[in-house]
Amino acid sequence: MEQASFAAKTLSSSSSSMLGLSKELITRRCRHPASDQLLQYSPGIGFLQAYPAIRATATFDYNNAASSIDLASPSAFPSFLPPEVRELRDPAARSFASRIRRLPVQTSLSKSPIMTSCVKPTFFSKDLPPVVLLHGFDSSCLEWKNTYPRLEKANIECWAFDILGWGFSHSETLSSVGVAAKREHLYEFWRSYIKRPMVLVGPSLGGAAAIDFTNAYPEAVFKLVLVNAQGYAKGTGNKARLPKFFAYAGVSLLKNVLLRTYASSLIHHNLPWTALIDQMHVGRLHCLMPGWSQTSVEFMLSGGYDVGSKVSKIDKETLVIWGEEDRIISKDVPERLKNDLQNVKLVFISSCGHLPHVDKADTVATLISEFCKT
Repeated sequence: MEQASFAAKTLSSSSSSMLGLSKELITRRCRHPASDQLLQYSPGIGFLQAYPAIRATATFDYNNAASSIDLASPSAFPSFLPPEVRELRDPAARSFASRIRRLPVQTSLSKSPIMTSCVKPTFFSKDLPPVVLLHGFDSSCLEWKNTYPRLEKANIECWAFDILGWGFSHSETLSSVGVAAKREHLYEFWRSYIKRPMVLVGPSLGGAAAIDFTNAYPEAVFKLVLVNAQGYAKGTGNKARLPKFFAYAGVSLLKNVLLRTYASSLIHHNLPWTALIDQMHVGRLHCLMPGWSQTSVEFMLSGGYDVGSKVSKIDKETLVIWGEEDRIISKDVPERLKNDLQNVKLVFISSCGHLPHVDKADTVATLISEFCKT
């Protein structure tokens, strides 16, 4: 699956015509569920499938949402978050968003420190390794809103980290947000704040980032956890050669409400419609950050992650967690990871889609905490 194929649709369509197409695709899927396999390989939908939406834990009547829900005041959330954060309905998302902070990270990418968004631990463990939670493609640390609190209850020191160019970090003045830049930024964050070998957790495309980082900085990683990881992603392919005009047009459509909602329906297993609407609000929030379009285009044009040749070089103890109902990544990938990794345990989760840490938080938290303690 390609990391950035959505912009290809802009070669023959304007933004308005793509909006019409998105409505048509959603209608077709509702009428013909069996057509998912065909949509999966179309250029536009391929890009959507890389988007890791966030599953809501509560359902709401959106016809009466404004009157039935008492939204928090602006002071309940960090000022650097988009004001739309106050529209979130999911209690877990609201609580987690209120904990997001920015920490300065000095790199070679900017003269001034990068104000890096993350959720910090409430305690520091002397007995167990710290756990650093990455997120997937075009997402944020909000992915961990369900699992993070459960890890805390298990006395795990957790850091939910926003990968450079995504999430809620300040990224408007950076010289690059490509793979090397993302790797350097994570390393400098680790060197500044964590300072000891960590359990690095990478879901979806974050799995590719975790593999890339572990190969580059093995001294920083104690153990590795891959969650439905794109370990054999082939980068952004031809999209790396798109003219910037077309790339920006394609990226701008990622903010589209209909397409975000459709992406959620692909990624999660049996998610109710009201929860999909919740998903759209949570998953779209980081797209409203200043500089998001620019960093998304720059990553697309940089070529993206291609780490397949690095998988077999990893000698760290690795836990591979896999949702059995994943419709995003090829079904042969978990077995390939099991065969290629040197020291690996593979665990399947039934009735679970592409993001087990969102849909099956209790199970994933238990697996990660037990992995840390053994």
